[in-house]
Amino acid sequence: MSSPAVTRRAAQKAKIQTRSKATGGVPQRPKSSGGLMEAKRRARQRISNSGKRNSDTQTLRDPYQTTMEAIEVVRGATGLIYDRQMAQHKCLWDENYPECPARLTCILDRCQELKLMDRCLTIDPKTATKEQILLKHTEEHYDTLKGTSRSTDEVALEDLSSHYDAIYIHPTTFELSLLSVGSTVELVNAVAEGTVQNGMAIIRPPGHHAMKAEFNGYCFFNNVAIAAEEVLLRGDIERILIVDWDIHHGQGTQRMFYDDPRVLYFSIHRFEHGAFWPNLRESDFDWVGEGAGRGFNFNLPLNQIGMTDADYLAIFQQVLMPVATEFSPNLVILSAGYDSALGDEKGEMEITPAGYAHLLSPLMSLAGGKIAVILEGGYCLRSLAEGAALTLKTLLGDPCPNIEPLAPPCDSVQETILNCISVQRKYWKSLQIHRTYGLEEVNNINPQRELHQVTTVFKGSTERPEKFDTRNCYPIQDQECVRRNDERLQRLELSTNLRVAPKRVCFVYDEAMAEHKNDFEVHPECPARITKIYERFGEYGTIDRMHRVGSRQATLEELHLVHSPVHVKLMKECVQRKDLEAFGERYNSVYFHNSTWTCATLAAGSVLQVVDEVVNGDSQSGICVVRPPGHHAESDLPHGFCIFNNIAIAAEYAVRNHGLRRVLIVDWDVHHGNGTQHIFENRPDVLYVSLHRYDYGNFFPKGTDGDFSEVGSGAGEGFNVNIPWNRKGMGDAEYTAAFFSIIMPIAYEFNPELVLVSAGFDAAIGDPLGGCKVSPEAYGHFTHWLSSLANGRIIVCLEGGYNVNSISYAMTMCSKALLGDPLPPLCNRELSSSCVETIQNVVSVQQKYWKCLKFTKKLPDFVGGDVGDLSELVRGMKIKDEPCDSDSTNERKGGGAEPQPGPSSSRGDATKDHQSLSDYLAENATALANEEMFAVVPLKNCPHLTLLDPSQAPTEINTFAPCEVCTSAVENWICLHCFRTLCGRYVGEHMLYHHLDTEHPLTLSYSDLSVWCYKCESYIDNPMLYKYKNMAHVCKFGGEEMVWPYGDTQFTLETTK
Repeated sequence: MSSPAVTRRAAQKAKIQTRSKATGGVPQRPKSSGGLMEAKRRARQRISNSGKRNSDTQTLRDPYQTTMEAIEVVRGATGLIYDRQMAQHKCLWDENYPECPARLTCILDRCQELKLMDRCLTIDPKTATKEQILLKHTEEHYDTLKGTSRSTDEVALEDLSSHYDAIYIHPTTFELSLLSVGSTVELVNAVAEGTVQNGMAIIRPPGHHAMKAEFNGYCFFNNVAIAAEEVLLRGDIERILIVDWDIHHGQGTQRMFYDDPRVLYFSIHRFEHGAFWPNLRESDFDWVGEGAGRGFNFNLPLNQIGMTDADYLAIFQQVLMPVATEFSPNLVILSAGYDSALGDEKGEMEITPAGYAHLLSPLMSLAGGKIAVILEGGYCLRSLAEGAALTLKTLLGDPCPNIEPLAPPCDSVQETILNCISVQRKYWKSLQIHRTYGLEEVNNINPQRELHQVTTVFKGSTERPEKFDTRNCYPIQDQECVRRNDERLQRLELSTNLRVAPKRVCFVYDEAMAEHKNDFEVHPECPARITKIYERFGEYGTIDRMHRVGSRQATLEELHLVHSPVHVKLMKECVQRKDLEAFGERYNSVYFHNSTWTCATLAAGSVLQVVDEVVNGDSQSGICVVRPPGHHAESDLPHGFCIFNNIAIAAEYAVRNHGLRRVLIVDWDVHHGNGTQHIFENRPDVLYVSLHRYDYGNFFPKGTDGDFSEVGSGAGEGFNVNIPWNRKGMGDAEYTAAFFSIIMPIAYEFNPELVLVSAGFDAAIGDPLGGCKVSPEAYGHFTHWLSSLANGRIIVCLEGGYNVNSISYAMTMCSKALLGDPLPPLCNRELSSSCVETIQNVVSVQQKYWKCLKFTKKLPDFVGGDVGDLSELVRGMKIKDEPCDSDSTNERKGGGAEPQPGPSSSRGDATKDHQSLSDYLAENATALANEEMFAVVPLKNCPHLTLLDPSQAPTEINTFAPCEVCTSAVENWICLHCFRTLCGRYVGEHMLYHHLDTEHPLTLSYSDLSVWCYKCESYIDNPMLYKYKNMAHVCKFGGEEMVWPYGDTQFTLETTK
């Protein structure tokens, strides 16, 4: 049996300063000790004497201040702005042009059909002024479009359009572009000022491709950029997050804020290494911003078609949400293009209409809920209309519809995500979760499947034609493809549950549960735990906004769902005993009262009342303010303040009585829920996830059951996820990292039909037992993130938490989250190293069971903000690195996953002083002595050596020659068959492509003169290679001949100059 957390009189020994009033058991504020008062006085005196009256010492902020400031913050209206006049803009010379009026009308019609418009606050559209346009565009740009206004010369309009890429100009284009900008500005201002909570602008023409002085990609003025600039200039908003999920990179928006740290621009777009429009090098992941804006530009380039909801969710969970939460914007603007949707002929992706709701939902937890959605692209009318309508529905606070079961994220998106994190992690504390590797590890590890290699490939063209096509210049799907997509979209529409429960949140509370108390000593599990929560609900006004359900006692049959009849019988009979104090001491941290049976069955039964209410669809979600808690209770004995396992009974009840097939339990109590884990550890229909303090098995309930290696057993293997903290002090940052790295990805893959939260608040700041620092508002964020699952069916059930202020504020924030109220921002601080270690350990074990956890490869620690930074680093290392083969080269041409030689250095300037061989050996004497430079043993023979023709070899080899394709001088190799110089895997992989094109297998490194065979996938060392190595050696070492290394005679190399 594990050691108790609180035994008899242990509360007093632990200095838990709670004292019960004789009448109600409400804890009293402890008296301050004289020593503490004196220490504070001396500290104040020191501050005064030192004169350091900075912001940190002038004000001591109440840890609940942020939550208290949210007392009157409630959900506002959703704004909607549109103007059907915008349908006048159309292409006069090509009636099939995809950017057509129906794009606007189909969205409005679908929103009207779903009765969404009636629920919105309509904002009057407005025309932008010239001054507003000039915030981001030149006057010449403005005048050029103005000159087309009301023009009847169709030939001239088409000719002008042909000077721009993917543009047509209509006689109304100028006025409607001003209306589009003005409407965007109106909505963004309304959201920023708080006139509405959030909103959507259904507008056209779109804007995110429009550049400072150039029309581009159906866009004339950059709606989003102008609106963002105006609100920044007003000074009300300091930080804006722009998320652009249009399938085409919004290069116009990127350029306008590329050096501005006030705007974090995040774009997810099809790229295909530059082969997809707009075919720009700047759309790749390594364009991270410049100057003060460095690190504030994120590109997530998608390099294959067919990306699904799973791929986009992975981007949000692994990159966007961690960074956005750390950035803590005051406003979110969403450039919402729907050309990544299923059926779109341009994007050729497969995002479902409901998928957009799931992408939007987490963004709504940011910026106090201030989010403005601005329409950009989208050309499959059916998916455009449905995707946009479900976006508006989500803004209105409706639950996210269930999406199809998720396939694993594809390998291509894995590469994109890891590339992005590699170049951005130096700027963001939240991106420090991955393990890293250095050049030494590259040299000493083989194979290298778990080492992510950061590479850039660009297949675009920089050539610009004199004129662009204006007709038939767009992809057209074949009719069979259109038919298949339309049938699938129809099936999705029919199967998507758009129902909204009549009551948003229900709750259960019964003051009778306060009768359970410890009559023998002051105890932290006291009646005030629930009475204070109820009192706080009233203070914040959430009681009047929630539906209260009646309480009831659980029946014996219901208790027997998870507890043995012997245990239930004993708990029922024990309350009649005279020796309750002694009887309680038989168990680990349990006390009994004459009312314990009544209260414990009332707690369990009341939770079932909420389960019925939510699963039957009468309420969307629920809150259970119950005690005694339950998650420590085993099937056959009470444990850790718990009599019956309320949450386990609820899960089993949902499965047995309501026929649910998948129930998710998230347990964020600071103590591991040993009882819940044991009850379901062999069950695949109940996924149990626990975040808890563990301290290497020394924290209650102690033992190894709570470690990350405990994954369930039998059919339930993989359905138990423990996230064990091994030190105190974990706070918002650590819990946020765990949610986005582990909990949300696994939860989405599991696809639950009901979410149950074992909501212990003893990890909250100020808790006497937990020792952690989670803010009350953070629990609101956790609740919001989880509420996107299971059609919004989530029940939050009280477990532990022993600071009555902390738990009352925390549960209140959970209730506000379920009610859709804006949430305060989270605390930003660096992740603790212990947290990072825990997350890495959990993912390393759980990735066996959950395909979503595939982002675990080590990242290079020598890649900074740009991949180009590698050049300077490698040059500075001279020639100290030995390459090693790899099995994880990115798949490019021909689908092959061929290994590439490891990083090597070479100097691009042949006029520099040569380093002699003896100098080189002297510098590396230690490495030679330790045999560190000979970790890879080359093959002595190779069947492909017969392909070499020494008679065709050149008379000399220039080891300082640049790559013939990209001109890089960083890591080059020479083909021993045709003698072309090309770069290796850490630059452009051009030698790999050369091999794939020509099948030339043998190549020699200019760095260390090693020879690699692509077909053998190994290094080769054979006397036949001496001629080639010697020529390179002579060039590299200033004319020194290479010593013959292949004879029988042993020789010694000097290691001094």
